Amino acid sequence: MTHTNDQPTRSASGTVVPVLAFAGITVAVMQTLLVPVIKDLPQLLATSPSNATWVLTSTLLSGAVATPIMGRLGDLYGKRRMLIASLAVMVVGALISAVTSQLLMMIVGRTLQGFAMGAIPLGIGLMRDMLPRERLGSAMALMSSSIGVGGGLALPAAALVAQHANWHALFYGAAALGVIAIALTLLTVPESPMRAPGSFDLPGALGLSAGLVLLLLPVTKGSDWGWSSGTTLGLFGAAVAVLLLWGLLELRVKAPLVDLRTTARREVLLTNLASIMVGVSFYVVSLVLPQLLQLPRSTGYGLGQSMVAAGLLVAPLGLTMMFTAPVYARLSAKYGPKVTLILGMLIIAIGYGAGLGLMSAPWQSLVIAVILGAGIGLAYSSLPALIVGAVPASETGAANGLNTLMRSIGTSVSSAVIGMVLANTAHTVGGTAIPTMHGFRVSFLIATAAVAVGLALALFLPKPHRASQLRASSEEEANLDRAERALRGFHGRVLDADGAPVARAKVTLIDRRGRQAGATLSAEDGSYALAVPAGGAYVVAARATGHGPHASSASHAGDERPVTLDLPLPGKTITA
Repeated sequence: MTHTNDQPTRSASGTVVPVLAFAGITVAVMQTLLVPVIKDLPQLLATSPSNATWVLTSTLLSGAVATPIMGRLGDLYGKRRMLIASLAVMVVGALISAVTSQLLMMIVGRTLQGFAMGAIPLGIGLMRDMLPRERLGSAMALMSSSIGVGGGLALPAAALVAQHANWHALFYGAAALGVIAIALTLLTVPESPMRAPGSFDLPGALGLSAGLVLLLLPVTKGSDWGWSSGTTLGLFGAAVAVLLLWGLLELRVKAPLVDLRTTARREVLLTNLASIMVGVSFYVVSLVLPQLLQLPRSTGYGLGQSMVAAGLLVAPLGLTMMFTAPVYARLSAKYGPKVTLILGMLIIAIGYGAGLGLMSAPWQSLVIAVILGAGIGLAYSSLPALIVGAVPASETGAANGLNTLMRSIGTSVSSAVIGMVLANTAHTVGGTAIPTMHGFRVSFLIATAAVAVGLALALFLPKPHRASQLRASSEEEANLDRAERALRGFHGRVLDADGAPVARAKVTLIDRRGRQAGATLSAEDGSYALAVPAGGAYVVAARATGHGPHASSASHAGDERPVTLDLPLPGKTITA
């Protein structure tokens, strides 16, 4: 069933969106922090190159595990609370990494930093719960794009720090950003009252964690171990077995970590698969352009730029993604997120196609970054809108957490495949492997193929019903749409024992499976309206400070006729 919660559960100030976006950018900065010093890590940590890669792999694995888990915890216990917890763990991890040059402690610190990836879906969930419909499209677009924005801005900044200061300063900077993000969140972002029913699925969390580690470990380390080695193939086989068993477990649990029935819906499944392809295409440019720009001109094709200059030339990738958010909001309001996703993928394909012939001058890299930034920005902005429009409000955090995980899987696959391509096409000069122009072009072709697959998936997405689209054209249209939807659900008043109206009471709609299907707050006159996602039996519950709770069993035919249901606090259960 398709459901969107159009009415914000709590009024939000104008600072909520920039603060949540800043938290997302902070997380992305942490992810790309070590890119400028990757080649120097073995020397800095006094270890072998294969061991040094664990500094990056550990962050990837912990981020993949934390993203869906933190999303579900946010749905259950409060998204703001879990957002702050994610950022706090990141700060602790950054401080650990800042004070050590020992490999094991560095891996511990980087693992803790990876937990911050849950901030992205939590921020999107908070926006859905608090913002009016007319602001939601552009806000979610900015939050979703914050991964790319932070990554693009972090490259030149991190390169500048690494070139002129001790590399540990990178972690102190990340910790400072995390502290600022926590402080701003505490001061400006209210907690959402939206809660999912049930309890945390610990066996499901452990099973998913084990399956993801078994899957992503050979993906990221396959080049070092050998793709046909027993270790790599054994881990892939174990991952398939564990994830299948985990899926069977989740189907039997009343309140699963991931609702696989919802995930299997056409719109959710195709969106998540398309997200993998967008993740693949996004990471290719991040891997190729910095290397091409920094290779010496003596190679015949290298552009001979410094580390800082290369970062500045790639930075427009993130800046363009940030400026694309308001453009996406207007396009999506008129045509819907499916069309903007398709448009974004077409622009990405054009960018990589043009890039095949634009690799001979630094300014050409700038052009590629701008084109790809626009395309990736549109595509990333469309994904949360498609997910939010297809799942119940109570599952927003978990569903967006899974979608963010799909993008992370795409970047992981991209890193492994492109790394293998560049290694296999490199030529050796003085004992050093140098990437070739042929390898760069093959990488761009792989990105183009991934976008083509994603485009095909997007074309098969169902057209959203008008009632479920996240439109952002005007406040008047949003109010009209809310009024239309109220005619297809329950409405009435929340009253106290004397019959007086109760304002700001939380009214929750619960379906026959015990899941939250909608929620709102009563107005000053005690009135409320809740749209039903489909016909059937429901429980409408109300609670307010200073009053006893009340629940009413009711049914709705799912047609245009509204059902009037007053909710007395306290009172006996009534049937409509």
